[in-house]
Amino acid sequence: MSSSADFTEAPEHRQHYNLTFAVLALAGSTFALLQSLVAPALPEIQRDLNTTPTAVAWVLTAYLLSASVLTPIIGRLGDMFGKEHTLVASLSILGLGTLVAALANSIEVLIAGRVIQGAGGAVFPLAFGIIRDEFPRDRVARGIAFLSALLGIGGGAGIILAGPIVDALSYHWLFWIPLVMVGIAVVATLLFVPESPIKTPGRINWLGAALLSGWLVCLLIAVSEGSNWGWTSGRTLGLFAAGAVLCVLWVRNESRAREPLVDMRMMRIRGVWTVNAAAFLVGAGMYSSFVLIPEFVSEPSSSGYGFGASVSQAGLFLAPSTLGMLLMGPVSGRLSERVGSRVPLILGGILTTASFVLLAFAHSERWEIYVASALLGAGIGLAFASLANLIVEAVPPQQTGVATGMNTVMRTLGGSVGGQIGASVLAGSVVAGVPTESGFTSAFAVAAGACALATLAALAVPRRRAAATRGATGELQAAA
Repeated sequence: MSSSADFTEAPEHRQHYNLTFAVLALAGSTFALLQSLVAPALPEIQRDLNTTPTAVAWVLTAYLLSASVLTPIIGRLGDMFGKEHTLVASLSILGLGTLVAALANSIEVLIAGRVIQGAGGAVFPLAFGIIRDEFPRDRVARGIAFLSALLGIGGGAGIILAGPIVDALSYHWLFWIPLVMVGIAVVATLLFVPESPIKTPGRINWLGAALLSGWLVCLLIAVSEGSNWGWTSGRTLGLFAAGAVLCVLWVRNESRAREPLVDMRMMRIRGVWTVNAAAFLVGAGMYSSFVLIPEFVSEPSSSGYGFGASVSQAGLFLAPSTLGMLLMGPVSGRLSERVGSRVPLILGGILTTASFVLLAFAHSERWEIYVASALLGAGIGLAFASLANLIVEAVPPQQTGVATGMNTVMRTLGGSVGGQIGASVLAGSVVAGVPTESGFTSAFAVAAGACALATLAALAVPRRRAAATRGATGELQAAA
């Protein structure tokens, strides 16, 4: 079987074709690793920097906030000024933030570094745009599918690698190692990634960007801190209300703007909003697994469940998931070429749902966790690999950057919401400082419900011919 990254059959005039893809894969893998690599090390970071659990949680929250805000903005800049130049700038800022985080000796500096790193969130939408603009038509679906799957693969690999890195070195090396990868990616992008010939001159709607930032910040802070403040507290409800108001104002501003940051007509296309809904829900399932599975297996067997796994051992329970993503990403690409990307998205939703159902009802043996983890990885690999392809098929080329950027934001939002809901369900079941087995069962069931809803959203995605026609003609008025 040929590797999904093997594009040697491309036309000869496509110079550096394989190298271009390899560079984009390196850039995407680095960002995906940084997204999850610190999660298992948070207790170690808290002890080393002598800080509080609330403060150290911002190491993750700040990264999600920054990436969610900056991704669609930088994606729009890529559409306007060229995706290769913008990719270099995004990677360079990511490298700067990684350097700051690696050198940090206080929680404030570390959080600042993570905020700067959020600019790397634009790597994926920019890379998708480059593939659409530069690659041969018959290789676009496979290239986007494999690259998109790296978002999940890197996330799972980060959970697995964090323990051994911290045990052998220190948490600082969670940033030094990716920093080397970022440096290589910047140089390689300059050398081997051609500038996109498709640009859309215009201006940034800064008021729209500010409103987008505002409602995303309110929503993510409320979700991230809700379990600490209380879901019915004034601060939590106030942030949710403020986020809702700002979101309405953002939609109104973008609908009336001469040059919107995000075209609301585009967002109303059935092939866009259904895929974004699926992205949100699958993202919720994936991030729930990053929280729930390691915590479950880490509980001592004396609790009546769990396996007393260390941080490194807990990561290994997610190894089948990472392998499943790696194997199914290419499969999703081939399915997209033959039957369209809707089919692997539906299959991905079914497999992820089955995984969490298994975890809810069968988790007393190690092999059951491994099987569920493998099913989860296969489902996420299929789903993530198809999401970007469906968005690319649904919109005209000049809107690829901002459209895929918003889809990436939806995954991030779903991940934040899913992870926090899972943590909140567990927190509500704590007895004598330890979550109960029924708490984990409930959390797994909630995640299964989210993935089942993702399957329904996938079924609502228009079939290949309809989506491709709208994308090719740019008929943005064709809303569902």
